[in-house]
Amino acid sequence: MTVFQAIILGTVQGLTELLPISSSAHLFLIPWIFNWSIPEAFDVALHFGTLLAIGIFFFKDWIELIKGGYKTAVKKEKNRNGTMFWYIVLATIPGGIIGFLLDHFSEQYKESFSENPVVIAIALICMGLILYIVDKKSKSTTNYEKLTLKQTFIIGISQALAFIPGVSRSGVTMTMGRAMGVDRESTAKFSFMLSAPIVLGATLLKFADFEFTFEFLIGVLVSFLVGILVIKFLMEYLKKGSFKAFAFYRVIVGLIVLGIVLI
Repeated sequence: MTVFQAIILGTVQGLTELLPISSSAHLFLIPWIFNWSIPEAFDVALHFGTLLAIGIFFFKDWIELIKGGYKTAVKKEKNRNGTMFWYIVLATIPGGIIGFLLDHFSEQYKESFSENPVVIAIALICMGLILYIVDKKSKSTTNYEKLTLKQTFIIGISQALAFIPGVSRSGVTMTMGRAMGVDRESTAKFSFMLSAPIVLGATLLKFADFEFTFEFLIGVLVSFLVGILVIKFLMEYLKKGSFKAFAFYRVIVGLIVLGIVLI
């Protein structure tokens, strides 16, 4: 792997992990198109870069969540941050179980899904259409501060669909949030917060496979820096904008991939 490849893939990860357009799809498709050979652990490392971006951007939120969770569990003090912390913990469980099972059946999974460009293309298109329809028809009736246990848990369960490359963890969680009436900015924030424990778990699981080369570190750094910019952009954009552009992008990329496969 070269420095150029690391920069390109780090940039792609920073953009696609945090936007609802599927990082797993893009991290497979780009090496597939250009015939690059990329270590499997590098994919997880790039996700660690965007995890750092989420941690830094929402640093104050995480501190308050952790403090609130401690007060709720140990001191039995009821507070909103504590409630949200445990909501995130419970909502993480379904995705964590799916990730654990897939890791134990990774070879069969790769052959059937993660390394099949047709499956990826169809998932990009279908999820793009669903995202567009749901976002357009759903009204914004609640925000991040008023999320309920039912809403957060259902959003957490929806993460299980992200095992299909092209669906996108952020894409499916943001879509589910909108379907339940959560405003766009709030559903994006909760999606980011919800992704952190899953990515952290995957990082710890694969840490022994990391190769701390210069290219490796460059990829993580680029993923982190781009991730920070993307979070800032999306949180501002969704105050007035919609998910329509991302839905259209998914459909276009999916059609291009199908065209490449046919050719």
